[in-house]
Amino acid sequence: MCTGVRFSDAKGNMYFGRNLDWSVGYGQKVVVTPRGYKYQSAFLGEQSPKHGAIIGMAIVVANTPLYFDCANEVGLAIAGLNFPGYASYAPEAAYGKTNVAAYEFPLWVTMNFKSVDEVEKALADVAIVAKPINDKFPVSELHFIIGDSKRSIVVEYTANGMEIYRNDVDVLTNQPGYGWHKENLRNYMNLFPQMPAKINWSKAEMKAFGSGSLMRGLPGDYYSPSRFVRVAYLNTHYPVKTTEEENVSRLFHTLTGVAMVDGAAEMADGKCEITVYTGGYSAASKTYYYNTYENPAIVAVPMSDFDLDAAELVEK
Repeated sequence: MCTGVRFSDAKGNMYFGRNLDWSVGYGQKVVVTPRGYKYQSAFLGEQSPKHGAIIGMAIVVANTPLYFDCANEVGLAIAGLNFPGYASYAPEAAYGKTNVAAYEFPLWVTMNFKSVDEVEKALADVAIVAKPINDKFPVSELHFIIGDSKRSIVVEYTANGMEIYRNDVDVLTNQPGYGWHKENLRNYMNLFPQMPAKINWSKAEMKAFGSGSLMRGLPGDYYSPSRFVRVAYLNTHYPVKTTEEENVSRLFHTLTGVAMVDGAAEMADGKCEITVYTGGYSAASKTYYYNTYENPAIVAVPMSDFDLDAAELVEK
């Protein structure tokens, strides 16, 4: 299904990451879109990066990176999360709109904008169109978390058209929509990380067995509403950190808190979901980090390892 998260460190640098949950991988790799890359958009003609190179996890089809999540050099990041039954893209290009094919939306965002403010303003005139890149790859029903050093938004294109939410908990999971998830958090206002004080019932003095007493009721299952509550709790209460190592550790520990384990949750086809990979971007070091279900060791892929002025995509 998937979970996304964003936060900033003590110096204001963004860290942005996601779990990709499914029963199998897609052959995804870390892909760098350099500054000199050009491609032919489905509706917008020739496109090239306006705000530096882009890095993220993708598959490449017809020389086009289909990013699951990515970020550009100036620190704008996006991830697409599964949203079946709710996503409803425009069936064809809309007159008078900026039309963006669903498969190219993450690339379009990171190519053209440098901040969430810019994206939010532009989206008022955008239609996301249900156009696949080819017959082999059907249109994925997604919604999107977009973040920078200051904040994040959620973008949902539904039967109501473009819907944009200010994401003041900086997390996202799957269906239902963000508005429902945000309202559902009110059911968990009793959760706190502190150790409760001892109390007296009549003459009996009682104290907690240990830490976590005030967390009881925090959902532990893999259902999308439960993961939203859990990752919002973890992201909210994780102490702000300073160093790159501390913040990468924060990112992966937070996402591990909602990662899926084989055998625990079956899909409709009888296969079990796993967290295929966890990936994330540090705007501080311009580095993409990831690990996989089979290999939990975190791999660092710095942008500085590549010729960012090149014209050809690079698959790592």
